[in-house]
Amino acid sequence: MKRIQAGVLIIFVLSAVCPSVPQAHGQDGLAGQPIFDDQQLLEGYAQKYADLSKDIILEMIMDDTLNSYQIAAAVRVFKERYSGEVVSREKSRGERILVRRLKLTESPFVEVEIMHTLCLMDHYRYFQSMVPALIQKLNHYNAAVNEIVFNSLNDIIGPNNKRAREARIVFSTIRKMLFLSRNRLVNVTEPDEKLARKLKLLRWAIKVLGRQELNRLPAEVINLL
Repeated sequence: MKRIQAGVLIIFVLSAVCPSVPQAHGQDGLAGQPIFDDQQLLEGYAQKYADLSKDIILEMIMDDTLNSYQIAAAVRVFKERYSGEVVSREKSRGERILVRRLKLTESPFVEVEIMHTLCLMDHYRYFQSMVPALIQKLNHYNAAVNEIVFNSLNDIIGPNNKRAREARIVFSTIRKMLFLSRNRLVNVTEPDEKLARKLKLLRWAIKVLGRQELNRLPAEVINLL
């Protein structure tokens, strides 16, 4: 009986000092545990870190012990609060930290936040490499990733952007994706959210480049446009 009582006491103590961790969308949780979606986790951490200094945020981005949501949130805070302020040597340091983390991470949330941030920090340098990679993530199975990617792309492109070079990159990337999936588009009458987002970006590119670009698209896509 004493052993049973001691075991119960240990379990009680562990449950007090190790509260259950919220599970993200797509992760398995124990019965009775609250489940939060990815957007809530990311936004929650970002709000928590919003008042931290730039140096602390950069240290957090470099910290391999943090989970992917914490790192993505730290990148988001850096993007929203500090990416437009850094100049010269400080800017180079920030870029190096972000590029290093991008090479190490396997999290789509961290990847998207970093690629978006780098494009904002140096639009001309990073657009050609980062935007096609972001567009590819519009195929990601996770709805939260898709939403963040689409919002990031719209922010990078900008509402008044008429740069033909950038429109060509967007057009060529989406055109290739649609050609590869054209057999599945034959019977599509109402695009799902993933496809609708690609078509919106495609319309922007065609608006900048001219309607002659329609001739380079598969017939299945033209019907949807």
